[in-house]
Amino acid sequence: MLPPPEELALVDLKGRKILMVDDDRLNLRILRGILQHEGYVLDEADSAESALLKYEKFQPDLVLFDVVLPGINGFEACRELRRRHGTQAAPVMFITAKQESDDVVEGFSAGGVDYVMKPFRQKEVVARIRTHLQIRLLMDRQLLLVEQLSRANAAKNKFLGMAAHDLRNPLASIRGLAEFLSDGTVGPLAPEQLELINLIQQASQGMVTLVNDLLDVATIESGELKLDTAPASLVELIEKSVTLNALESARKQTQILFTGRPAAPSLTLDGAKIRQVIDNLLSNAVKYSPPGSTVRVALSVAEDGTQVIRVRDEGPGIPENERDRLFKDFSRLSARPTGGEKSTGLGLAICRKIVEAHHGTIVAENHPAGGCEFQVFLPPSLS
Repeated sequence: MLPPPEELALVDLKGRKILMVDDDRLNLRILRGILQHEGYVLDEADSAESALLKYEKFQPDLVLFDVVLPGINGFEACRELRRRHGTQAAPVMFITAKQESDDVVEGFSAGGVDYVMKPFRQKEVVARIRTHLQIRLLMDRQLLLVEQLSRANAAKNKFLGMAAHDLRNPLASIRGLAEFLSDGTVGPLAPEQLELINLIQQASQGMVTLVNDLLDVATIESGELKLDTAPASLVELIEKSVTLNALESARKQTQILFTGRPAAPSLTLDGAKIRQVIDNLLSNAVKYSPPGSTVRVALSVAEDGTQVIRVRDEGPGIPENERDRLFKDFSRLSARPTGGEKSTGLGLAICRKIVEAHHGTIVAENHPAGGCEFQVFLPPSLS
């Protein structure tokens, strides 16, 4: 999409460099007379070959190529620039007296952005060149901004990783010491003291979960997520996850049922990471389902060998206007946990990134009978 006209008009183009390529000295003289009053820095070449050599040293912001040149023509020269410099190549405008549709199409196919027609009309030439130089300058600024944002994001991830790593050990110690006290190892506690200890346990556990999520996000976004793959059975991973989460669900009198146990072949995957995904989906299902409800887990195998994990809860479902936020970092929907549980807003984002690292997909949809169903598709091969 082009920048708005008012933004383009504010761009200062003085000092922008233009390489003019034409074997007709009169054409070059006319173009120089038109453009030098605009404050551009100009250079010339009389063939495509010499232009390609000058390009490396001159580093123009725009190239004017005559279509008909001795040796290789302007179209081929433009293709060569694109081959050498890719998207970083300066925009190319063609100089031509031809107005046939096929010639115009070929120019755009070669990578050109516009035409300057002979005989030259001064106002039109100036306007077309100004427009493409403005767009080029704004695109360069946009690329610089993206680079700066990328560096800032990398610094943020590094900071989050360091902070989370330094916090995890003392938080784990606080949680462990609270458990030690609640067990009565150092003597009996009064009911009021035990209640305070339980609050310390809950708070420290919530903070440990947040710190672990922050570490996962920092690792994934920095590109350092490495999969330790080996053949693994999804049935076994689901069974272990169901057993672990059943202890927590029992506190809400919620039942977790693993209803599908097909004779599924092993998949090559990172078992610990996929367990993390399954644990998160089960934990969320319990968290957002009302007490006394049932969470259903199923596994199926598609014809192409893709294995599909389904986790369905009996919660309120996903509001349609919030669906696009579901798998984003730090995103919390309007639905709230039914037992006062805490949510970091990171769990589903981490799940999506882990699944995608396995070349799989994760989706969520509201079930016709109520609640929400998450589906994880894992292909039979990581290759």
